[in-house]
Amino acid sequence: MAVTQPQPPLFCGLHNGSGLHNRRTNADGLRILLADDHEMIRRGLRHIIEQHEGWRVCGEAATGREAVELAVKVVPQVVILDVVMPELNGLEAARQIKKKIPGAEVLIFSIDDSLELVHQAVEAGARAYLLKSDVSKHIIDAIEALGQHKLYFTSSVSKVMLEAFLRNGNEPAKEKLSSAFDLTSREREVIQLLAEGETNKSVANRLKLSVKTVETHRQTIMDKLRIHSMAGLVRYAVRNRMIAP
Repeated sequence: MAVTQPQPPLFCGLHNGSGLHNRRTNADGLRILLADDHEMIRRGLRHIIEQHEGWRVCGEAATGREAVELAVKVVPQVVILDVVMPELNGLEAARQIKKKIPGAEVLIFSIDDSLELVHQAVEAGARAYLLKSDVSKHIIDAIEALGQHKLYFTSSVSKVMLEAFLRNGNEPAKEKLSSAFDLTSREREVIQLLAEGETNKSVANRLKLSVKTVETHRQTIMDKLRIHSMAGLVRYAVRNRMIAP
């Protein structure tokens, strides 16, 4: 595929991000891994990142599973993940990357600013959260913050969190999220693949499990979530941003 220049209007209003502190030497610079299933988004982000001295994209992934595997190989300092990706969503990818590389900082970005999703991102280990509509204003500041191991949330996301806290002490959000948190990492992987249309056998092959184990996971998931059909499982996956609608 021919390489084309990214469209500047998608990512504008950026400033120089010099003076970063990170765990590697200045010669090594800041190593960043990008994961998004849209090539143009990755290309645009790479274009921005590599204009800053000392910043380097050390890998790109089109699925969450690729992101996890690549992170283990290249050991990035910052990982940028879209929420909705094939095979493994960004939230689950973040959990697995943080488990394998605790020192990596994770930025999650999405079109959704719901309190539920922000909580899920933080629970998964993300220390920065951006709306896709805010990328043009905040991606550089967010990377700089993560390079210094600091949190970064835009004012719009912070407002959602603060309003929920002031309104009800955050209890409803916790209740709403409890069923998602009750699932194990493996169960979340299985539910996404099944919701994407994979058969028990293909899920078993992909995850290197027996078909019987996948069937057991599937039944356990349905029991935990009180879901009784594949249609219900798909609705759950869409509602929890595991797959695109």
